[in-house]
Amino acid sequence: MGEQSSAKTKNRKNAVKPESHLAMVRRARRINRELAELYPYAHPELDFRNAFELLIATVLSAQTTDLRVNQTTPALFAKYPTPEDLAAADPEELEQVIRPTGFFRAKAKSLIGLSTALRDRFDGEVPPRLEDLVTLPGVGRKTANVVLGNAFGVPGLTVDTHFGRLVRRWKWTEEEDPVKVEAAVAEIFPKSEWTMLSHRIVFHGRRVCHSRKPACGACAIAPLCPAYGEGETDPEKAKKLLKYELAGKPGQRLSPPADYPGRAAPPLGAPESDA
Repeated sequence: MGEQSSAKTKNRKNAVKPESHLAMVRRARRINRELAELYPYAHPELDFRNAFELLIATVLSAQTTDLRVNQTTPALFAKYPTPEDLAAADPEELEQVIRPTGFFRAKAKSLIGLSTALRDRFDGEVPPRLEDLVTLPGVGRKTANVVLGNAFGVPGLTVDTHFGRLVRRWKWTEEEDPVKVEAAVAEIFPKSEWTMLSHRIVFHGRRVCHSRKPACGACAIAPLCPAYGEGETDPEKAKKLLKYELAGKPGQRLSPPADYPGRAAPPLGAPESDA
Protein backbone atom coordinates (compact mmCIF):
# COMPACT_ATOMS: atom_id res chain seq x y z
CA MET A 1 0.00 0.00 0.00
CA GLY A 2 2.83 2.37 0.87
CA GLU A 3 4.42 1.92 -2.56
CA GLN A 4 1.08 2.47 -4.35
CA SER A 5 0.42 5.62 -2.33
CA SER A 6 3.89 6.89 -3.13
CA ALA A 7 3.39 6.20 -6.86
CA LYS A 8 0.06 8.02 -6.87
CA THR A 9 1.64 11.03 -5.17
CA LYS A 10 4.47 11.05 -7.70
CA ASN A 11 2.02 10.85 -10.62
CA ARG A 12 0.03 13.77 -9.24
CA LYS A 13 3.21 15.84 -8.98
CA ASN A 14 4.19 14.93 -12.53
CA ALA A 15 0.75 15.72 -13.95
CA VAL A 16 0.74 18.82 -16.14
CA LYS A 17 -1.58 21.45 -14.78
CA PRO A 18 -3.90 22.81 -17.49
CA GLU A 19 -2.98 26.29 -18.63
CA SER A 20 -5.47 28.94 -17.60
CA HIS A 21 -6.87 31.34 -20.17
CA LEU A 22 -5.01 34.22 -18.55
CA ALA A 23 -1.72 32.32 -18.66
CA MET A 24 -2.30 31.49 -22.34
CA VAL A 25 -2.95 35.15 -23.15
CA ARG A 26 0.22 36.21 -21.35
CA ARG A 27 2.23 33.53 -23.17
CA ALA A 28 0.69 34.52 -26.54
CA ARG A 29 1.59 38.17 -26.03
CA ARG A 30 5.11 37.23 -25.04
CA ILE A 31 5.43 35.15 -28.22
CA ASN A 32 4.34 38.21 -30.20
CA ARG A 33 7.01 40.34 -28.50
CA GLU A 34 9.67 37.71 -29.23
CA LEU A 35 8.59 37.53 -32.89
CA ALA A 36 8.74 41.32 -33.11
CA GLU A 37 12.38 41.20 -32.02
CA LEU A 38 13.14 38.36 -34.41
CA TYR A 39 11.38 39.94 -37.41
CA PRO A 40 11.46 43.74 -36.96
CA TYR A 41 11.34 43.92 -40.77
CA ALA A 42 8.22 41.71 -41.19
CA HIS A 43 6.10 42.87 -44.13
CA PRO A 44 3.62 41.63 -46.73
CA GLU A 45 5.59 39.40 -49.11
CA LEU A 46 3.71 40.47 -52.22
CA ASP A 47 5.12 43.26 -54.39
CA PHE A 48 2.65 46.13 -54.84
CA ARG A 49 2.57 49.88 -55.36
CA ASN A 50 -1.07 50.62 -54.58
CA ALA A 51 -4.26 49.04 -53.23
CA PHE A 52 -5.34 47.74 -56.65
CA GLU A 53 -2.05 45.92 -57.22
CA LEU A 54 -2.15 44.41 -53.73
CA LEU A 55 -5.73 43.23 -54.25
CA ILE A 56 -4.89 41.58 -57.57
CA ALA A 57 -1.67 40.03 -56.25
CA THR A 58 -3.46 38.60 -53.21
CA VAL A 59 -6.16 36.98 -55.36
CA LEU A 60 -3.43 35.48 -57.55
CA SER A 61 -1.60 34.11 -54.50
CA ALA A 62 -4.20 31.39 -53.90
CA GLN A 63 -2.71 27.91 -54.35
CA THR A 64 0.74 29.23 -55.26
CA THR A 65 3.72 31.01 -53.69
CA ASP A 66 4.11 34.75 -53.23
CA LEU A 67 7.35 34.40 -55.18
CA ARG A 68 5.54 33.08 -58.24
CA VAL A 69 3.01 35.89 -57.99
CA ASN A 70 5.75 38.51 -57.67
CA GLN A 71 7.46 37.09 -60.73
CA THR A 72 4.21 37.29 -62.70
CA THR A 73 2.72 40.65 -61.73
CA PRO A 74 5.31 42.95 -63.40
CA ALA A 75 4.10 41.84 -66.85
CA LEU A 76 0.48 41.82 -65.67
CA PHE A 77 0.49 45.40 -64.38
CA ALA A 78 2.49 46.64 -67.35
CA LYS A 79 -0.29 45.36 -69.62
CA TYR A 80 -3.27 46.14 -67.32
CA PRO A 81 -2.31 48.98 -64.95
CA THR A 82 -5.86 49.97 -63.89
CA PRO A 83 -9.19 48.29 -63.06
CA GLU A 84 -10.59 49.69 -66.29
CA ASP A 85 -7.81 48.03 -68.30
CA LEU A 86 -8.22 44.70 -66.56
CA ALA A 87 -12.03 44.78 -66.83
CA ALA A 88 -11.66 45.10 -70.60
CA ALA A 89 -9.02 42.35 -70.90
CA ASP A 90 -9.38 39.53 -73.38
CA PRO A 91 -9.78 36.44 -71.14
CA GLU A 92 -7.44 34.24 -73.18
CA GLU A 93 -4.71 36.89 -73.27
CA LEU A 94 -5.04 37.43 -69.52
CA GLU A 95 -4.89 33.69 -68.89
CA GLN A 96 -1.55 33.48 -70.67
CA VAL A 97 -0.08 36.33 -68.60
CA ILE A 98 -1.09 34.78 -65.26
CA ARG A 99 -0.55 31.13 -66.28
CA PRO A 100 2.56 30.76 -64.03
CA THR A 101 0.39 31.22 -60.92
CA GLY A 102 -1.75 28.16 -61.65
CA PHE A 103 -5.55 27.85 -61.85
CA PHE A 104 -5.24 30.63 -64.41
CA ARG A 105 -8.70 30.26 -65.98
CA ALA A 106 -10.55 30.64 -62.69
CA LYS A 107 -8.22 33.42 -61.59
CA ALA A 108 -8.64 35.30 -64.88
CA LYS A 109 -12.42 35.14 -64.42
CA SER A 110 -12.09 36.51 -60.88
CA LEU A 111 -9.70 39.31 -61.92
CA ILE A 112 -11.96 40.47 -64.74
CA GLY A 113 -15.02 40.20 -62.49
CA LEU A 114 -13.56 42.13 -59.57
CA SER A 115 -12.09 44.78 -61.89
CA THR A 116 -15.48 45.20 -63.56
CA ALA A 117 -17.06 45.62 -60.12
CA LEU A 118 -14.44 48.21 -59.15
CA ARG A 119 -15.09 50.10 -62.38
CA ASP A 120 -18.89 49.95 -62.23
CA ARG A 121 -19.63 50.07 -58.51
CA PHE A 122 -16.68 51.86 -56.90
CA ASP A 123 -15.58 54.41 -59.53
CA GLY A 124 -12.45 52.42 -60.31
CA GLU A 125 -11.17 52.59 -56.72
CA VAL A 126 -10.53 49.79 -54.23
CA PRO A 127 -13.02 50.30 -51.35
CA PRO A 128 -11.46 50.64 -47.87
CA ARG A 129 -14.20 48.64 -46.11
CA LEU A 130 -14.28 44.89 -45.47
CA GLU A 131 -18.01 44.64 -46.16
CA ASP A 132 -17.44 46.09 -49.65
CA LEU A 133 -14.28 44.14 -50.45
CA VAL A 134 -15.84 40.73 -49.75
CA THR A 135 -18.54 41.43 -52.37
CA LEU A 136 -15.88 41.38 -55.12
CA PRO A 137 -15.41 38.13 -57.09
CA GLY A 138 -12.62 35.99 -55.64
CA VAL A 139 -12.26 38.13 -52.50
CA GLY A 140 -12.83 36.64 -49.04
CA ARG A 141 -12.03 37.84 -45.53
CA LYS A 142 -8.37 36.86 -45.76
CA THR A 143 -7.79 38.85 -48.94
CA ALA A 144 -9.84 41.75 -47.63
CA ASN A 145 -7.81 41.92 -44.40
CA VAL A 146 -4.53 41.83 -46.36
CA VAL A 147 -5.65 44.84 -48.40
CA LEU A 148 -7.13 46.74 -45.46
CA GLY A 149 -4.11 46.25 -43.23
CA ASN A 150 -1.40 46.95 -45.79
CA ALA A 151 -2.95 49.44 -48.20
CA PHE A 152 -5.28 51.37 -45.90
CA GLY A 153 -3.82 50.93 -42.41
CA VAL A 154 -7.01 49.30 -41.12
CA PRO A 155 -6.07 46.57 -38.58
CA GLY A 156 -6.87 43.04 -39.67
CA LEU A 157 -5.82 39.44 -39.01
CA THR A 158 -4.76 37.44 -42.07
CA VAL A 159 -5.65 33.82 -41.36
CA ASP A 160 -3.81 31.82 -44.01
CA THR A 161 -2.52 28.25 -43.67
CA HIS A 162 0.65 29.36 -41.84
CA PHE A 163 -1.27 31.52 -39.38
CA GLY A 164 -3.82 28.82 -38.59
CA ARG A 165 -1.19 26.11 -38.21
CA LEU A 166 0.98 28.11 -35.82
CA VAL A 167 -1.75 29.48 -33.54
CA ARG A 168 -3.05 25.93 -33.11
CA ARG A 169 0.47 24.66 -32.35
CA TRP A 170 0.80 27.40 -29.78
CA LYS A 171 -2.58 26.45 -28.25
CA TRP A 172 -4.08 29.89 -28.74
CA THR A 173 -7.13 28.16 -30.19
CA GLU A 174 -8.22 24.73 -31.36
CA GLU A 175 -10.53 26.12 -34.04
CA GLU A 176 -10.03 25.01 -37.64
CA ASP A 177 -12.43 27.39 -39.40
CA PRO A 178 -10.53 30.56 -40.46
CA VAL A 179 -13.31 32.90 -39.34
CA LYS A 180 -13.39 31.30 -35.87
CA VAL A 181 -9.58 31.37 -35.69
CA GLU A 182 -9.67 35.07 -36.53
CA ALA A 183 -12.24 35.75 -33.82
CA ALA A 184 -10.32 33.76 -31.19
CA VAL A 185 -6.98 35.48 -31.84
CA ALA A 186 -8.66 38.89 -32.06
CA GLU A 187 -9.71 38.49 -28.42
CA ILE A 188 -6.09 37.96 -27.32
CA PHE A 189 -4.48 41.02 -28.88
CA PRO A 190 -5.40 44.70 -29.21
CA LYS A 191 -6.43 45.81 -32.69
CA SER A 192 -3.26 47.86 -33.09
CA GLU A 193 -1.25 44.60 -33.18
CA TRP A 194 -3.37 42.64 -35.65
CA THR A 195 -1.68 43.49 -38.95
CA MET A 196 1.91 43.16 -37.75
CA LEU A 197 1.08 40.06 -35.72
CA SER A 198 -0.16 38.46 -38.95
CA HIS A 199 3.10 39.29 -40.76
CA ARG A 200 5.25 37.98 -37.90
CA ILE A 201 3.37 34.69 -37.66
CA VAL A 202 3.45 34.12 -41.43
CA PHE A 203 7.17 34.98 -41.50
CA HIS A 204 7.85 32.48 -38.72
CA GLY A 205 5.76 29.79 -40.38
CA ARG A 206 7.58 30.17 -43.68
CA ARG A 207 11.08 30.37 -42.22
CA VAL A 208 11.17 28.26 -39.07
CA CYS A 209 7.94 26.56 -38.01
CA HIS A 210 7.32 24.48 -41.13
CA SER A 211 4.35 22.19 -41.51
CA ARG A 212 6.08 18.82 -41.78
CA LYS A 213 9.45 19.44 -40.15
CA PRO A 214 9.65 22.53 -37.96
CA ALA A 215 13.14 23.72 -37.00
CA CYS A 216 12.52 23.48 -33.25
CA GLY A 217 16.23 23.55 -32.38
CA ALA A 218 16.67 26.90 -34.14
CA CYS A 219 13.46 28.51 -32.89
CA ALA A 220 13.68 31.64 -30.75
CA ILE A 221 10.34 30.96 -29.07
CA ALA A 222 10.95 27.27 -28.30
CA PRO A 223 10.65 27.81 -24.50
CA LEU A 224 7.14 29.23 -25.04
CA CYS A 225 5.93 26.56 -27.48
CA PRO A 226 3.73 23.67 -26.31
CA ALA A 227 4.60 21.80 -29.53
CA TYR A 228 8.38 21.93 -29.04
CA GLY A 229 9.87 18.63 -30.09
CA GLU A 230 7.52 17.94 -33.01
CA GLY A 231 10.38 18.91 -35.30
CA GLU A 232 14.18 18.74 -35.36
CA THR A 233 15.59 19.72 -31.95
CA ASP A 234 19.31 19.41 -32.72
CA PRO A 235 20.48 23.03 -33.21
CA GLU A 236 22.85 22.30 -36.10
CA LYS A 237 20.40 20.10 -37.96
CA ALA A 238 17.57 22.55 -37.31
CA LYS A 239 19.64 25.43 -38.68
CA LYS A 240 19.76 23.65 -42.04
CA LEU A 241 15.95 23.73 -42.19
CA LEU A 242 15.74 27.53 -42.05
CA LYS A 243 14.54 29.34 -45.17
CA TYR A 244 14.86 32.68 -46.93
CA GLU A 245 16.93 35.39 -45.23
CA LEU A 246 17.50 33.28 -42.10
CA ALA A 247 19.30 30.79 -44.34
CA GLY A 248 21.15 33.46 -46.34
CA LYS A 249 18.94 32.92 -49.38
CA PRO A 250 16.68 35.23 -51.43
CA GLY A 251 13.26 36.21 -50.13
CA GLN A 252 9.99 36.16 -52.04
CA ARG A 253 9.83 39.78 -53.20
CA LEU A 254 11.55 41.14 -56.27
CA SER A 255 11.30 44.59 -54.65
CA PRO A 256 11.66 44.03 -50.89
CA PRO A 257 11.48 46.90 -48.38
CA ALA A 258 14.67 48.82 -47.69
CA ASP A 259 15.06 47.31 -44.20
CA TYR A 260 14.78 43.71 -45.40
CA PRO A 261 18.06 41.98 -44.45
CA GLY A 262 17.92 39.37 -47.21
CA ARG A 263 18.35 39.39 -50.96
CA ALA A 264 15.71 40.15 -53.57
CA ALA A 265 14.10 37.22 -55.39
CA PRO A 266 15.03 36.55 -59.03
CA PRO A 267 12.65 37.60 -61.84
CA LEU A 268 10.66 35.05 -63.81
CA GLY A 269 12.92 32.85 -65.91
CA ALA A 270 16.07 33.59 -63.90
CA PRO A 271 17.89 30.73 -62.12
CA GLU A 272 16.24 29.94 -58.75
CA SER A 273 18.76 27.42 -57.43
CA ASP A 274 19.53 29.70 -54.48
CA ALA A 275 15.91 30.40 -53.62
